[in-house]
Amino acid sequence: MNGFPLDIVLALIGIAVPILAFIWEFVLVGRKRLGYRVQMDTPVTGEIESVFPGVLPQLRPDGGGTAPDLQDLSLVLVRIENNGITDVDSTDYAVPDSEPVGLHIRFPHRRVIGMAVTELSDDALGDSLKPGTGIGSREDALNRSGIIDLPKVPMDRGDHYKILAILQRTAGAGAYPDPVVRAKLKGGRVSETRSRVGASPKLVALIGFLVAVIAVQFAFTLNDGSTSSNAEDCVAGKLTLVGSTAFEPAVRDAADAYAKHCSGAQFAFEFDSSDRGLSRLDEEGKNNPGLLAITDGPKGVGYPTLLPRTLTLSLYTIIVNPGVGVHDLTAQQIRDVYAGHVGNWQQVGGPDLPVRVVNRALGSGTRETFRARVLGNDQPPAPAATGCRTLEATNPPGASFCEAPVTNDMVKIIAELPGSIGYSEYSDATKTPGIQTVSIDGHPAGRDQALDHTYPFWSVEYAYSNGELPADSLAAAFLRFLTTGTGKDVLRAHGNTPCGELPNPTTCTP
Repeated sequence: MNGFPLDIVLALIGIAVPILAFIWEFVLVGRKRLGYRVQMDTPVTGEIESVFPGVLPQLRPDGGGTAPDLQDLSLVLVRIENNGITDVDSTDYAVPDSEPVGLHIRFPHRRVIGMAVTELSDDALGDSLKPGTGIGSREDALNRSGIIDLPKVPMDRGDHYKILAILQRTAGAGAYPDPVVRAKLKGGRVSETRSRVGASPKLVALIGFLVAVIAVQFAFTLNDGSTSSNAEDCVAGKLTLVGSTAFEPAVRDAADAYAKHCSGAQFAFEFDSSDRGLSRLDEEGKNNPGLLAITDGPKGVGYPTLLPRTLTLSLYTIIVNPGVGVHDLTAQQIRDVYAGHVGNWQQVGGPDLPVRVVNRALGSGTRETFRARVLGNDQPPAPAATGCRTLEATNPPGASFCEAPVTNDMVKIIAELPGSIGYSEYSDATKTPGIQTVSIDGHPAGRDQALDHTYPFWSVEYAYSNGELPADSLAAAFLRFLTTGTGKDVLRAHGNTPCGELPNPTTCTP
């Protein structure tokens, strides 16, 4: 977001708000705190005087007088508690020192006809609630409210006591208005507390705020990652990729992955062979950073201005039609097959089936890798090739040869042509049904086997540009993505090993 560190700001807000809430709640306004809770407020029905004779006179503060009329009576139990984080002393009540009363419980539309102190959390609290300490009841006739006065009781943290009152209605009908406690604390407050059933609204609000901060930060991270997970490499523009058909699937998937986090990048794919890709780059790539060639192996002579970048170590494999029934061939047997010296699969341990040799067309990087790594320079020229469909239709006896222009054609022909043998990029072979891979001299295709020189059929994939690429070009950014960014994961998923991940990266040369 134009360099503004929104993610850091959100993180600081997420930390600061809970800290400030704690300071406000428990230090500034809640350090000293008295709470009250109405635990019972219920009408009285039945013949109380006949069941409990003398109860009402005993509950009256003065203990005398005539028993009150037992109409519209109610019982109320109020809990007073210290729910702050410090003790409350008698001097903490915000009333004059000469005033003994610290709290008032008001009962609108009712008057007090009896009261008692119950359930002291500490017996020492009783000394502050004896007659003569300020405890008593009275009536506010003007506001039609009964009042219980309570002294300035010192309360340690967690202390509580309860007041039981018998009340009589003086006004109104139906449900009674809720009792209210009136008091002030120096540097604190008095507030109603409720039974701990479910989360408090403040806690829910705080959790909701934190969830919102996290959600916004996560959304920002996703958005930021989609446009600038490697911000310096998110370059818009158009890039045309040409060259190896064997490496085309991996490059296509890598380009798709790049475009997902950099929507301004556009890719075009025109793969037909490594040699043709190099030729096109040589002819059209001068002063054109929008063209890259991908090849199986290094360029040949004649391309002095084309500059290489190594990408991956790639494995190749011999493939056969499943009807051949051969799972392993020696390097010499493969050379003999491609020289036309093996006319029937019985000669190398297979069934009575004529051999159909499929080669890639001239200019193919895969064909050049096969020649250099498996056949060798002293391999005699292969017999003349005919069309693969002609071989399938005519089924001539003995060894016959045909060519496949691209990798997809190669694997398709091997799957459909009885007695056929060919070669392809290893990951393409393992993903294609209807073909069988063949190990060489008892060694299957594998990175470790290639590095210790027990498996010969491998090469290095190269990317070529015509001259140096501008650092801010899409081509340069895409190459960085392939070699040092998450594009390596895409290449690895296609069975390739990025050159930078080899135990000795200098091994990543043919």
